[in-house]
Amino acid sequence: MRVYVPLTLPGLAEAHRTGELGADGLVAYAVTPALREWYLSDDLEELEYAALNRAALASLRLLAADPGAPRRRVVVAVDVPDGTASADPDRSLDPAALGEVRVTGAVRLAKAAAVHVDADDAEKDVAAAAQALGAADEGDDDAQFVVDGAEDHELLWYATQEIPHLVGQGGGGSDGI
Repeated sequence: MRVYVPLTLPGLAEAHRTGELGADGLVAYAVTPALREWYLSDDLEELEYAALNRAALASLRLLAADPGAPRRRVVVAVDVPDGTASADPDRSLDPAALGEVRVTGAVRLAKAAAVHVDADDAEKDVAAAAQALGAADEGDDDAQFVVDGAEDHELLWYATQEIPHLVGQGGGGSDGI
């Protein structure tokens, strides 16, 4: 099963250093039954893109909680064995938990398929979105508009071999394609 793990650049650097994503398990995003129902599509590629975007929003939440992190969303796509990722049935109706899964145990970073990171030119909008996130959660339409501005930026695709460059250069580099 493909899962999308939200991180920050410091979180990616830590995973690169240890070789693991979440030593005791982690929260990720995947194509769950609730996400399928919400997105109303049978196209797996579209559903995976929706899960990736859910993880990007979770990465934005991590940035809001860590003002020292570079203002770039990071999502690691990784394949995990079936049965190691499961959705919490008690949260399946919570819109904030769409696509959310809990992955048990550590996931080796070497199992990652790709890394998705904002481009340098997204930093200003991502910074503003991280700052506005709390107000948006409380229903402020202007703040939600700012948060949506970060979503206008597509995350760039990087091969896993580019992780050392991403964490060593503060995230600069090519789009990996």
